[in-house]
Amino acid sequence: MKIAYLGPEGSYSHLAAQYFLESENASGSGWNECMPFRNFAEVLGAVASGKADAAALPIENSLQGSVAQNLDLMQESNGLYAVKEYVLRIDHRLVYKEGVSLSEIGRVYSHRQALNQCSEFLSKKMPFAALRETESTAFGLTKAMEDESGKSAAIAGAHVEHLRPGFVLSEECLSDEKNNFTHFLLVKKGAETIAKNTDRLFFSTVCPNRPGSLLELLTIIAKHNVDMTKLESRPVKFRAGEFRFFIEADCDYSSEAVRQMLAEIEKNTLECKILGAYKKG
Repeated sequence: MKIAYLGPEGSYSHLAAQYFLESENASGSGWNECMPFRNFAEVLGAVASGKADAAALPIENSLQGSVAQNLDLMQESNGLYAVKEYVLRIDHRLVYKEGVSLSEIGRVYSHRQALNQCSEFLSKKMPFAALRETESTAFGLTKAMEDESGKSAAIAGAHVEHLRPGFVLSEECLSDEKNNFTHFLLVKKGAETIAKNTDRLFFSTVCPNRPGSLLELLTIIAKHNVDMTKLESRPVKFRAGEFRFFIEADCDYSSEAVRQMLAEIEKNTLECKILGAYKKG
């Protein structure tokens, strides 16, 4: 069986995919391959088409907040559900040519999230370096090591291996906040892949555009004694002025009380979609 992730090998998504691979193997699923893809749309598309059996998808970072693109992709997907979570510690390091001073580096390659999470270091230590966004930290690493002049560097994970001869990894983490974590979800196809007993529910809803509608939604959740742990809004595409709320709550999706809560939410909102249910990571 196969699990899709944002490649190439060595990306943080690859680490999460390997974790999910091991956890699924521990349950006797017989998983045997991690498949890299160029972007998150392709990652989820592989699961939707049956090319892969599941996907490792980052959904939130403790510094940068939610990965908006992936919230939208989950919302737009048909029949895909998050069934497991994993919280991965992020340890950003600088990869550069040995003997080159930071002032000599003119370009720094990495994923946008990584560049943002190291903004303080970059502005103080490398204020004149151009920041070049890449599809993943691993792609950025490849770009930097292709430049033998030493004028390019990359921000990559402390776990990277097989650096090209002459390139080194910084000894210290570059992140603005050292306690930096990314929340990954394992996404599968089909509602039947959701476990019968879960600790956490992930869903989205759109409230009517009138005063008090969000309060009514929150009142429904509180009335059923459900602990809401996350509330995030995103604009509804092609419907100016409307917003979709992404909600995470600690509860058992299979319980009768939660089913009643969801039925009431569906009755009193414009949309309600289950995005996943899983045990706490």
